[in-house]
Amino acid sequence: MPHPTAPRRARHDAAGPPRALVVAAISLLAAGLAAPGAAKPLGRATPASFAGDCATLAATLAGIPGTTITAAALVPAGEVRVGGQMVEGRQQGGEPVAAHCRVLGTVNERISPVDGRAYGIDFEMRLPLAWNGRFFHQGNGGLDGVVLPAFAQFGGGPVTGGLHQGFAVLSSNAGNRDRGEANFGADPQARLDYGYQAVGSLTPVAREIIRRTYGKLPDRSYFGGCSNGGRHAMVAATRYAQFYDGILAGAPAFTLPMSSVAQLWGAQRYRTVATDPNNLATAFTPAERALVGRAILGRCDALDGAADGIVQDTAACQAAFDLRRDVPSCAGARDGTCLTDAQKQVIADIHAGPALPDGRRVYSSFPYDPGLVAQNWALWEFTLPEARSSFSVGMIVKAPPEPMEGFDRRSFAMRPLETLAGYPASTTEIHPVPALTFMNPVNPTDLSALRDRGGRVLVYHGVSDAVFSVNTSIAWFRALDAANNGRAADFARVFPVPGMAHCGFGPATDQFDAIAPLVRWVEEGIAPERIIATARGAGNAGPVNNELPADWAPGRTRPLCPYPQVARFVAGGNVEDAASFVCR
Repeated sequence: MPHPTAPRRARHDAAGPPRALVVAAISLLAAGLAAPGAAKPLGRATPASFAGDCATLAATLAGIPGTTITAAALVPAGEVRVGGQMVEGRQQGGEPVAAHCRVLGTVNERISPVDGRAYGIDFEMRLPLAWNGRFFHQGNGGLDGVVLPAFAQFGGGPVTGGLHQGFAVLSSNAGNRDRGEANFGADPQARLDYGYQAVGSLTPVAREIIRRTYGKLPDRSYFGGCSNGGRHAMVAATRYAQFYDGILAGAPAFTLPMSSVAQLWGAQRYRTVATDPNNLATAFTPAERALVGRAILGRCDALDGAADGIVQDTAACQAAFDLRRDVPSCAGARDGTCLTDAQKQVIADIHAGPALPDGRRVYSSFPYDPGLVAQNWALWEFTLPEARSSFSVGMIVKAPPEPMEGFDRRSFAMRPLETLAGYPASTTEIHPVPALTFMNPVNPTDLSALRDRGGRVLVYHGVSDAVFSVNTSIAWFRALDAANNGRAADFARVFPVPGMAHCGFGPATDQFDAIAPLVRWVEEGIAPERIIATARGAGNAGPVNNELPADWAPGRTRPLCPYPQVARFVAGGNVEDAASFVCR
C-alpha cells in the first residue's frame, strides 16, 4: 500500500494544463505582460541534531505505511571520505564525512502479476548526527536497479557532496532490482516507477523519516543527479514541485527514449565505415578523433581570446569549423592523418542528429567540440549503443517488450530508423503508457509551480556529451525563456562545461561544486553568475583525470558561465586562472 500522503500511482500520465489556462497564458503574453519573475529567496535552513541511537532508529521508523525498514546503523566519522585517490581499489586520502545513521528500507514491495518477479523501491538514507536542516534526493543514472551510496556527489572527481555538506540524503533503485539490466521492462508498474512514480512514492516516506529522526520536516529540499539522475531531477521539477526547492540536473535526459533511438541509429551509421563490423570503434579511431580534435582547436580555440586547449565559444565554433574543409581527406589508405569522404559523411550525419525521410527530427544535433577525444565519448558512441541502448529501447521503451530470451542486441540495433523511432509512442493493453509519457518530464517549459514558490533550477552539461546532447539543455532553456518573457534566468540557468564528456572526464575543468551555489540561490537569492571549475591534474584533491593535455597546469581553473554567456579571456591575464576570464 502506498503512503497515504504520496501522489497517486496513476496508470497513465496526467493531462497537460486545462485549455482555459493555456488560452489565458497566451492572452497575457499577447498583451505584452511580462511573465512573473522568480519568487523571493526562501531563507536559510535551520540545523538540527539527532541525539538518539542509530541502532534503535529502525524501531522509531517502524509503521510508516507501505514501508519496511530493514536496517539502521551508525557510520562513524571518517569511515566515508570524499575526494582522495583510488590506490589498488581502495580510497586514499580525501576529506572525512561526519558521523551519520545509514537506514535501509523498501517501499511498495510486491510480486508482479505479469512476470512473477519480486519488485520494490529499495532505498538508502544517510542521516547526519549534525544535520544542516536540508534534504537531498539523489537521482541515480543508467537503468537504475541498484541502490547507490547516498552521498550526493556530482561532477568529475568530486571533493564534496550533499552528505559531506550535512544534508540528509536519499538514494534508491527506482523500483527495480535488475542491477542495471532492462528485464524490469516487462512489468508495467516497474516502467512507471523507473519513469517517475518511484520519486512520488519515496518523497513523503523520506520526509517522514526525517521528521521522526530530527523532530521536524526538512526546511529545504533539493533533488539532483546526472544523466538519468538529471532526468529524475527534471521529473521532480515538473511533477513534484510542491516538495522540492532546488533542482540540480546534470546532463538531463529530456527525451531519453529518443536519445536511445539516436544511439542505435548512430551505430548503424558507424557500421558502414567500420573496418571491423564487430568493433564500431574502427569507424573512427583514437588517432582519427585526435586529428579532428586538433582541427576543431585550430579553428575555434582562440575565439574566446585564449589559445588554451578549450573551446569556450561553442556557438561561434559551429560556424567556424567545417569538417570537410578543415580535416585532410585520404588520398590513400587510412593512417590516422586523414578521413575518407565516407567517414566525413558519417561523422557529419551523427553530429547533425537523426531525421526521418520526411525531414522530421528524431533527436538533437551535437556540437563539434575537442572533447570527442575522451574515452567516455568513445564509450557512448561505439560500445553502449549495442550494449545498453538496444536493451533499453527493446525492453523498456518498446511495447510490448522484446523477449529477453534469445534477444539479439546487434540485429535489433540495425532495425530501420522509422521502426525504432515509433517505439517510444507504442502501447499495449498491458503497457498502456508510452515511454514518451512515463520517461519525460511533463511540460518542461512550464515550471511555474516551482518558480512561484521560490524554487530554482541549475543545469550543467558537458559540451562533448555523446549521449545526451548539450543542445537539448540549451533548447530547453531557450524555450523556457520564451515562455517567461525573457525572465527564465531569474529561476533557471544552464552551465555548459566545454570539453567535458558525459557527466565528467575529457579535456576539461570538470571538478566543481554545484550544490552550494544552488543552495545560496534558493535560500539567499544570490544567483550563480559563474561556477569555478578545476582541472584534475597531478596533486588534485580528487581522482586525477588522465585525459588532460600535458601542457595544462594541473590545477587550472575556469569559470563555468550561464548560457548564453561565454568565458572570455582578459588580455594580460594568467591563462591557467579563472580570475583571468569574464562571463559575457
